[in-house]
Amino acid sequence: MQRALAELFPSLLAATPQPDNTDDMLAVMVRAVRTHLGMDVGFVSQFNGDVRSFRVVDAKATSPIPQGSSMPMEEGYCAKVVLGHLPQLIPNTAAVPAAMAISDTRALPIGAHLSVPIRLKSGQVYGTFCCLSHKAEPSLNERDLATMRAFADVMAFHIDAEHAANARDNQRRDRVQRAIHVGDPAMVFQPIVRLADRAVIGHEALARFASLPLQTPDLWFEDAIHAGLAPELEFAAMRSALCSYRGMLADSGYFLHLNCSPRTLVQSDLGAELAGFPLDRLVIELTEHHAVTDYAELRHVLAPLRARGLRVAVDDAGAGYASMRHVLLLQPDIIKLDISLVRDIDRDPIKHALGSAVCVFAQQTGCTVIAEGVETAAEAQALKALGAAQAQGYYFGRPAALQPSSDSPLRQAI
Repeated sequence: MQRALAELFPSLLAATPQPDNTDDMLAVMVRAVRTHLGMDVGFVSQFNGDVRSFRVVDAKATSPIPQGSSMPMEEGYCAKVVLGHLPQLIPNTAAVPAAMAISDTRALPIGAHLSVPIRLKSGQVYGTFCCLSHKAEPSLNERDLATMRAFADVMAFHIDAEHAANARDNQRRDRVQRAIHVGDPAMVFQPIVRLADRAVIGHEALARFASLPLQTPDLWFEDAIHAGLAPELEFAAMRSALCSYRGMLADSGYFLHLNCSPRTLVQSDLGAELAGFPLDRLVIELTEHHAVTDYAELRHVLAPLRARGLRVAVDDAGAGYASMRHVLLLQPDIIKLDISLVRDIDRDPIKHALGSAVCVFAQQTGCTVIAEGVETAAEAQALKALGAAQAQGYYFGRPAALQPSSDSPLRQAI
């Protein structure tokens, strides 16, 4: 059935929906069928034990059924249709005594009614897809009912996908919460050097996870985003980094880069997390690769902290549109050249030209350029010649754990 529907309605089955747009998909289908059949009201109901709720409602005029409302299962048509106590196709309710016995038939009123179950792949009846008219519609026929059934199958496909996505997000939530509970992430620190003399002047804190499943840090943070736990995981990493680096901030003169997404910045209290630490020795790197929806709000959140010395860095500059938009609209203190631009910059004239443009822009706007991912002496020399002030990468040092009792503050780590 789904294969046939994919051929008939390719746009409806084109992609597995995310939980936040399934309602929109259902609304499009309800309106399409209701309009096609010339009915007054269309809706998707969901069965929840002894209650049915109206998840999506579409009406020609004012709907007599509020979207999101609920009523007992024994009232109305839905349960009776699924149980076979009412026919799925009723062109004229006056001709069906069982329909006339229902109070809604006169109260709404309902002159014609079409209803089909939405059956999930497990066999469970999710609810019903219904259309009604206030007057009888003698022209309604089995072909119209077949249209309703076809769209109910498409709805079931998308609801199944929604349930699967929700289940995955619940699994993500559980494992992210477990990881935080056992003390993940641990933090390692990659040196940032001054290109003029290659002296280490700071570090970027990077997360590492020992919890299962064994996966890269970017996938852990992606899991947190899907689970709605991004602020919790990002701040857990930030607290771990600040706790480990506290002595370095107090005694060594180093500065520390901390990663944080714009979304977390506007949803949470960064100032509270940084309380007690010297803001003029801290840098917040904006890590999100998507366009910020409200730059004014983000600037408002950062302004009091920047006034007290906190610096802001835009990560991955040169890697795409979003990072350059951050540069233009946030006026950061630091621009970090993405590794994709730095790699082979000494040999690639296109990368060389783009890197030069970023460095000139930084000089004219008072920004510092930090080149990421430097792996060779030739790359370091080329970046220095272009005007990049600082750099980090395997050529200067790998991410390392802090070494509490040593002249060297770091222990090499990958």
